[in-house]
This record gives sequence, C-alpha cells and structure tokens, in this order.
Amino acid sequence: MLHLIKYNLLVKLKNFATTFWPLIFPILLGTMFYFAFGNIDDADFETVQVGIVKEEGADTLFLMFLDQIENNGNHLIAAQELSESAALTKLENEEISGIYQVGSSSSLTVASNGIPQSILQSILSGYETGKSTIRTIVRTHPSGLWNGIRQMLNQQETLTEVSLGGQTINGSAQFFYALIAMTCLYGCFIGFGSAITLQANLTALAARRCVTPTHKLKLILSEQIASFLLGYFDVIVLLIYLRYILKLDFQGKIGSMLLISFFGSLIGVSIGIFVGSLGKMKEGGKIGIILGFSMVCSFLSGLMNNTMKDLVEKNMPVINRINPAALISDAFYCINVYDDMSRYYRNLFTLAVMSIILVTASFLLIRRESYDSI
Repeated sequence: MLHLIKYNLLVKLKNFATTFWPLIFPILLGTMFYFAFGNIDDADFETVQVGIVKEEGADTLFLMFLDQIENNGNHLIAAQELSESAALTKLENEEISGIYQVGSSSSLTVASNGIPQSILQSILSGYETGKSTIRTIVRTHPSGLWNGIRQMLNQQETLTEVSLGGQTINGSAQFFYALIAMTCLYGCFIGFGSAITLQANLTALAARRCVTPTHKLKLILSEQIASFLLGYFDVIVLLIYLRYILKLDFQGKIGSMLLISFFGSLIGVSIGIFVGSLGKMKEGGKIGIILGFSMVCSFLSGLMNNTMKDLVEKNMPVINRINPAALISDAFYCINVYDDMSRYYRNLFTLAVMSIILVTASFLLIRRESYDSI
C-alpha cells in the first residue's frame, strides 16, 4: 500500500492542475488580499464629513445617536445641518461624503462608494438594528427600556468591536478564512484526477491499472490517501504563509487550525472523487461542475463579499449548515473570534459525516464499473 501511495503522489505532483489550483493560486490570491486590505484596520482614516437634512417629524433619537458618535472623542464623523439643496451641492463638490435625510425614518444618500460611505452606512445600519432592539424591549421587557437606550447611545462599545471571547474582530479576517476554505475545496481537483485514473474507459493509465492483479479496493484507497495528503499539504503551506509570512492575526491555536484543515481537505478531495466517479459524463463537464460548486460555496462563505455569509445566515441558514466552505470558515471564527468550541466541533463533525458519505458513494460507483473490453 505504501509504495502505491508514494507512486500516486509522484504522479500527481507532475500534474499542473494538482499543483497550481490547490496551492499556487490560493497563495497568489492571499497575497493580493493582503495588499488590498490586509492592514486596513491599521489605517489612519480621516474624519468623515456628513450633512444632515432634517425633514418634518425628524427622528430625534437618530439625531441624538449621531451627536453621541460625533462627540465621543473618536472623531469618526463630523456632521453639519444643511438644507437639502446645500447638502446636494456639497455632496456634488465632494465636500461631504454623504447626506443623512432624517424624517420619521432615516436614509443615506451618497455619490460614490468607498470607506467613508461604508462607515456612514454602517452607522445607519447600527442605529436601525438598535431601534429594532428597543422596540422588542418595549414589547417584552418595558422596565429595561432605559438601559437599552443608554447602551445604544454609548458608541464607545460599538466602535471597539470585541468578540464574545474578548478578542478584537478584524473586519477583513472573513476574506482570509474563506480563502482557506476555498483552498480546502480546491482539493477537489486532486480528488477528481484520482477518480479519472481509476476508470479504464477514460485514460490509458487507468486501463493498465484495471488489468493489474492489485485489488480494486487497494487501488481506490491508495488514490484517496495520496490525494488527501497532497491536498492537506497545500492547505498547511497556505496557513503557514498567511500566519508567518504575511503575519496575519490568526490568534487561534495552530493545532485547532490544522484540525479544521484536516477535515476541510478531506471534504474537498471527497467531492472531487465523487464527481469524477459519476456516470459517463465527459471530463470537461465534470471539471465545470467541481469548479462551479467550489466557487459558489466560496462566494456564499464570504470570499468575494464579507457580508455574504451573514446575509445567508439571516435568510437561509440551512445553506450555511451544509455549505462546506461556510463550515470551514465558521470553524476558524469559532477559535479565533467566537471562542465557541461546541460550534467548532459541530462544524467538524458535519464535515466528517459529509466526507464519509461522499467517499462511500464514490467507492460504490467505481467498484460497480465494468468494461466489455479495455
């Protein structure tokens, strides 16, 4: 068995698809992420200039909320009350970054996208969330209303975001956790290559292997083990690169991270082997399936938009419970941010069960294959 695993590893290392996509591409993407926003939390942002246009029945609580933010010593925003026409003129001339139109409900008007506009939107969203909380308090626990308002107005707590475990939240961390998840899923390319080498009707190498006296179960297991080892190695290299070369603030224990990567690599390879074992579909079609699946899962886990995972959680949480990329990134959050080990182990257990199901199904599909001639 060992000599088969060693042989399979050597064959895979010579394949461009099993070296570039699962290893080189994530490192390149991680480097671009780092230079794009890896140090965004250390940036010295200027105070955001914003105009306030009061309408009839202006929301007094929102005005108090803005006043508290402006005067709490953080110099996050500088607000000025303006008429609508004056505010639009200043916005057009880029003298302010946005306009809060304060009526019975509040809205934000911006002329472009950027960090100042994102800050203003975040403030408005935070207020709306707090307002909804207060309404809930009024309905369910009226005696706690004043404490709710006081905490809502105390922006010192909201401007220093801290996790339940007491660790500072890095807003760009989600991109890197999703990147690691994507790398785990890219192990599907390695697994797919293994499945192809076990089907005699697809490659000459597979045809030769199928007529050897070696038991088919031994062939399948050696391919799966070799694929997993290579995929796991790729993820470990990425982890080392992110943590020790780019020096990203991954505060969790390295042992826990390696355990996540273990199950993440296992699910990635298992997906590739399963898709490669399906029917008589052409190779190009199967590659399209695994590429599309891995990218959709990565997108939903927050690779392209760091709010996507939260959006899915609010609207269709079941997707996050079965999306392997979301499970992997969430497990990293559990040890680096949430300090929630029960959730951490639940994610790993789900990944393990999914891997076992896929590997078993792949074995049954490949074992049942027979050929009239080779």
